[in-house]
Amino acid sequence: QVQLVESGGGLVQVGDSLTLSCAASGRTFSNVAMGWFRQAPGKEREFVAGISWDSKRALYDDSVRSRFTISRENAKNMVYLQMNSLKPEDTAIYYCAGSRGLLPTFRKNQYNYWGQGTQVTVSS
Repeated sequence: QVQLVESGGGLVQVGDSLTLSCAASGRTFSNVAMGWFRQAPGKEREFVAGISWDSKRALYDDSVRSRFTISRENAKNMVYLQMNSLKPEDTAIYYCAGSRGLLPTFRKNQYNYWGQGTQVTVSS
């Protein structure tokens, strides 16, 4: 059974940092791109960041560029999202996703594996 399990979410203050982790099991994801999405209450799920299979390319939404960093460790089947300078508008459930292809994309329909999500709340 293929699983993506996110961890590392929590309640933080404005300006704090947080690192999310995604553990993949059931198959290897080392040969596909991975991504992070988020969904705030009452809003659609949106792309946050993506990384190519070989870590050579990363893609970020403009709202998180320069604050968030996506990385992966293929040997461990892990993906990470380092989040710095957190803002209240970053509050959402964050989802890890496995792509159909090699390169990162912001298109949700290109990701066919999803985790259950981890809550991130940024308090002012």
